Amino acid sequence: MNVVALDEIAAGTHGVVGGKAAGLGAMAAAGERVPPGFCLTTAAYEAGRIPEDDLLAAYRDLGGGPVAVRSSATSEDLPEASFAGQQETCLNIRGERELLDAVRRCWDSLNTDRARAYREANLPEGADARMAVVVQRMVDAEAAGVLFTADPTTGSRSAMVVDAASGPGTAVVEGSVVPDHYVLRSEKAPEGPEGGCLGRARLAELYAAGERLQSLFSAPQDVEWAYDRDGVLWLLQSRAITALFPLPPDTGRAKPRFFLEIGNMQGMLRPLTPMGAATMEAAWQHIRAVGGLHGEDVGEFFDMVTVGGRLYTDITGVLRTPWIRPGLVEGLEIYGPRVQAAVREVLKDARFAVPSATPFPVAPVVLMALRFAPTAVGGLLGALARPEAARARAWEGVEDFRRHRGPDESASASQRLRTVFDTGFAPMFGAPMGKVIMPTMAGVVLPQLLPALLKGIASEEEAAAVLTGMPHNVTTEMDLELWRIAAGAAEHRDLLTDTDPAELAARYRAGTLPDIGLDGFLRRYGHRAPGEIDVGVPRWDDDPAPLFATIANYLRLRDAEEAPPRRFERAAANAEATVAELSRRARRVRPVRGRVASFVMHRARELAGMREMAKFAWLIPLAEMRRQLLLAGAELAEQRLLEAPEDIMFLDLDEARAAADHGMDQRELVAERKAHYTRELRRRHVPVALLSDGTDAEALAPPPPAVEGTLTGAPAAAGRATGRARVVVDPVGARIEPGEILVAPTTDPGWTPLFMTAAGLVTETGSVVAHGPTVAREYGIPAVICLPGATQRISTGDVITVDGGTGRVVVEPEESSGTPDADARSQTGSG
Repeated sequence: MNVVALDEIAAGTHGVVGGKAAGLGAMAAAGERVPPGFCLTTAAYEAGRIPEDDLLAAYRDLGGGPVAVRSSATSEDLPEASFAGQQETCLNIRGERELLDAVRRCWDSLNTDRARAYREANLPEGADARMAVVVQRMVDAEAAGVLFTADPTTGSRSAMVVDAASGPGTAVVEGSVVPDHYVLRSEKAPEGPEGGCLGRARLAELYAAGERLQSLFSAPQDVEWAYDRDGVLWLLQSRAITALFPLPPDTGRAKPRFFLEIGNMQGMLRPLTPMGAATMEAAWQHIRAVGGLHGEDVGEFFDMVTVGGRLYTDITGVLRTPWIRPGLVEGLEIYGPRVQAAVREVLKDARFAVPSATPFPVAPVVLMALRFAPTAVGGLLGALARPEAARARAWEGVEDFRRHRGPDESASASQRLRTVFDTGFAPMFGAPMGKVIMPTMAGVVLPQLLPALLKGIASEEEAAAVLTGMPHNVTTEMDLELWRIAAGAAEHRDLLTDTDPAELAARYRAGTLPDIGLDGFLRRYGHRAPGEIDVGVPRWDDDPAPLFATIANYLRLRDAEEAPPRRFERAAANAEATVAELSRRARRVRPVRGRVASFVMHRARELAGMREMAKFAWLIPLAEMRRQLLLAGAELAEQRLLEAPEDIMFLDLDEARAAADHGMDQRELVAERKAHYTRELRRRHVPVALLSDGTDAEALAPPPPAVEGTLTGAPAAAGRATGRARVVVDPVGARIEPGEILVAPTTDPGWTPLFMTAAGLVTETGSVVAHGPTVAREYGIPAVICLPGATQRISTGDVITVDGGTGRVVVEPEESSGTPDADARSQTGSG
């Protein structure tokens, strides 16, 4: 079948008529007013020759005259990719010869460089791409434009947005005019220009049409429309708004709600797998249970949800508590200036005003404090009194974690799943963690005391220098150990630098690679990886390819003075000298406070590095959970309930149990989940603060003043560095040449091996106390965090200057920095 009328398109024929025609057919079937027309199907495109007889007969049946000829590819108007403007649209086509030419132009537009690049950036490799063509009668438009049923700039589902102009709508969609802009929060209250091209009646009609289409397609819509000279509304296209972040789930609590994203503090912006999210939610419930935080009133203040695969905490109750509100913005400094600006704006919203009764659950919190305070205070005092003994006790806890193992090889999938979620969390919140947590807390608390103790005595840069080159940090020790492995493997330099890391990993597993000492490293650190809080992510034990990429990176470093151990030693020596100088100065200026400051500085050097320890230990039982889940997945794959063992990570606990206990085939569900996960992996912006209607709260805050050539984030590690930028969005296989500045969306401990050769760090999100900036300070490299859009505003090869003390990044002009070649400027995940 080469031609089908738009009003005869059946549901489920997307592969025959393409995305645009499928949407038009659904609209026509629902009774919407769509310009009459037909679709030249993908069957004609696959034949490679225009079926002139069928095409021209359909055109004549349409009545001839002016028509719009528009692409309708199978990869077009999808939920994850609109292809807006990427393929051909030909308007006011008159006559049969022009029609044939327009169809050929639409066909050819499928494989332009522009369209191919868009497909590669937004769709999975090998995604279906065939072209159908829509032919519709032209609307003689008096006014036309675009309707978004959700605000595309803020994400709010509480408002519709209309851009309109007199005449045909091409000027609006092409951006060649400044349109009249309207915001519709209801049918009766439009916000927009007085005397614009649309009156209240037409805006109300558009609002109603938007509601119908959003209901029809079960998603917010991007709608093209036109009013003809008789005042009749025609709907020209409707497709999903592709860039919107998903809505938070409805928890049943009074709206609006305010959510903070948790992962950016841990350097984790990639989505969690469904099983990873289920594990974190289960861990949160265990934390609440251990702390005695039960009840709905507690849930108003202590709740966690997953949105788009990311973890968010609901702090609506905190916003509405009168004695917390005044200091809330300052208290969220740990989240960085982006979150602080968003919260500052939300506090102005009357919907988040303090209620007449204070709902804060005082009793459960007090009981929890009474229960844990003696142990916490005793542990902190013990760590301060005997830091070496506290560190030794923490390592005892780590070894306790290592001894915890799940069921043996004889266990069934059902038994493994019960063990993972019924008893798997026990060591995470039991005695082993008790040994680890106190020196960790001391490592967190002590650095927070320094600014007050050193106020008026030391500059911010001097105070920051105290915490550089910090000993006893397990992540730093891990990176230095990997460096030592690389240094010891120098005789195999050519093999390790010229061979693909995946091949090296395969040879390592097969036992055909020279022994470079990686076995011992993996025994100690093999439970780690980028994105390691997600149980669904492979550990280095599973796939050591990223380690081989890092080793190769280290082997390319030639300057002995820039070797990471030397850099770390210099940072540590500078820190110790700074402590000695500040101690003398503090005692001279403030004798009593000076002695306290000196003690805290020395103890901070002993304990601040331990802040990484709790997470390091906690990941060990998490890795055992992963092992048990994969063994369960292997059994389910043998039963053809999953395609592969690792597919279990794309189910939640209940779905995995349904397969294990009841034999439910979950392969189709896993395929859907993988497609969604892949789309979320490509998402470049994740809201750090989110309202329940989808509003990105950061978009509500006024932008900071622009300074030409200067980008402003938040200071995270003092110092200045100038070098070529290396934009990396995925650390796996990435390479940082010595002296380059790493620019990334975020970083967690799995990224830190890249720091060993980097001259500086710039990230889009993060917290001063997050793992990435902490390690940067310990290596003595400057770091700027919370720089919005850094991976888009900076290109690989740009020469940039990073000032980690002020939070500024300067992109140097081309005439002073030279012109990087095209390859150097490409932004790729592999660097």
